[in-house]
Amino acid sequence: LDLAPVTGDLMEFCQMLRGAVRQIAKIPTCVGVGPSKTIAKAANKLAKSRPELNGVCDLRDEATRVALYQDLGIGEVWGIGGKTAERLAASGVRTVADFLRLDPRKVRDMMSVVGARVQAELRGVSCLPLSLMAPQRKGIAVTRSFGIPITDWWTMREAVASYATRAGEKLREHGLLASTMTVLLHTNPHNGDPWYSNQHSARIEATNDTTSLIGDAIRMLEPMWRAGFRYSKAGIMLGELIDAGSQPVSLFPTRDPVRSARAMAALDAVNGRFGRDTLRPLATGISRPWTAKALNLSPRYTTRVGEILVGTAY
Repeated sequence: LDLAPVTGDLMEFCQMLRGAVRQIAKIPTCVGVGPSKTIAKAANKLAKSRPELNGVCDLRDEATRVALYQDLGIGEVWGIGGKTAERLAASGVRTVADFLRLDPRKVRDMMSVVGARVQAELRGVSCLPLSLMAPQRKGIAVTRSFGIPITDWWTMREAVASYATRAGEKLREHGLLASTMTVLLHTNPHNGDPWYSNQHSARIEATNDTTSLIGDAIRMLEPMWRAGFRYSKAGIMLGELIDAGSQPVSLFPTRDPVRSARAMAALDAVNGRFGRDTLRPLATGISRPWTAKALNLSPRYTTRVGEILVGTAY
């Protein structure tokens, strides 16, 4: 977060932020504040490891940083991995203070421009831009192990159609279209069954229409299917994702784009209101005994009325 616009007591604001996340999401958090991303991440680590800081560490002050850097191990710094930390330790660099005493040219020779950037960041020079928007996804994958081995074509067809349906939901959620698809399946390599693994990739007409994705997935699955095996896993991977709003209009689409958009919007609206899979293509099956087992899921205290914590009065 960019905290520059915050007025008033910044530490009080950070404590309020922690309290709001704890109250709404039930997740304990710590907050690190600094003039650069690397310092803010170091502050966050200190806030987690030192109870006396009460979950918030402020490293905006240079004198405070200098004092803390004496005891902060170089391996604790964001951007310095284990191998790099070992190489620095062999050169006598064990703390952040040691690292900052190195000549920048030596750091660049040892760690390239990445190391020089980390050193500058630790000195309070912001070198990494603040990303306020998440980058566009480059791929979407839906792969699952089956709850029971699949041995017949129609059950495998249902499973792959179900995964294609979920992949389409993800595409529409992010406002994207997929231009390539990969379908994969394999048997269990650990239970002594005969091993078989295969996958097929191909370009598809850019789409996020569930019915189109199901059709493409089944067409790719058919030549890979081999009877006589006990399949344990299958999956769908979508690539070459493009923004749905910037896709040029095709002169000869295989599916009416207006009707497709309306149908998918209606499908998502129903499932958004009444729960996922309330309305789904028949190709995905009805009883679906092959679905993955989920016996150890954490209760959804904040999103499902039936799973709200219940206390016992004494």
